Amino acid sequence: MSLSAGAKPPRAILFDWDNTLVNTWPTIVECYRDTFVALGREPWSAQQVQDFAHGSLRDLFPSLFGPRASEAEKVFYETFYRIHLERLQPLPDAEALLAHCHGLGCYVAVVSNKVGDNLRAELSHLGWQKWITRAVGAKDALRDKPAPDPIFMALNGTGIAPDETVWMVGDTLADLKCAHAAGCLPVLVGGAEQLSATLMEYPPRLRARNCHELVALL
Repeated sequence: MSLSAGAKPPRAILFDWDNTLVNTWPTIVECYRDTFVALGREPWSAQQVQDFAHGSLRDLFPSLFGPRASEAEKVFYETFYRIHLERLQPLPDAEALLAHCHGLGCYVAVVSNKVGDNLRAELSHLGWQKWITRAVGAKDALRDKPAPDPIFMALNGTGIAPDETVWMVGDTLADLKCAHAAGCLPVLVGGAEQLSATLMEYPPRLRARNCHELVALL
């Protein structure tokens, strides 16, 4: 899918973080495994984590663990803080993509459901502040993705209104729903060739298999 699909060149590009720009699935899988085991539950498989672990923990854990949600979150972060920086890996061509966006003069920000302080620690660890102006994570805004609040926060003070010249690029339903709710252009990266019925409820305007294809789109 290309810009000939009716999309305008972007003034701003807002990226999801986990598994859009960096590969964090192994870390997330281990955090979930330790959490389920500590609470006496059968741990999810890696595929189940990829299928279901898409919300912020403050939205997801109460439904998973009920009154033990805060206990579960504590276990999750004990594992997370031990391993997340040493295992952080940029996805192939992610740096080239960010440099290309910066070179085009786009405003570049990250909108993630990773807790804001942790997100910014990872951003700093990679040295990507030279390309990314702002990073908005979970608990920074009143509501997390899929609510539009983090997009509004990322654009606040830029003079750029959320419209089709603002791309929200991500790999999950939460990213697509967030883009639709804010009135931005939803861009799906990765995923299966055929969109699921759930994804089609919030269809992407543009699709790319990876960071390299996103560069080509631009």
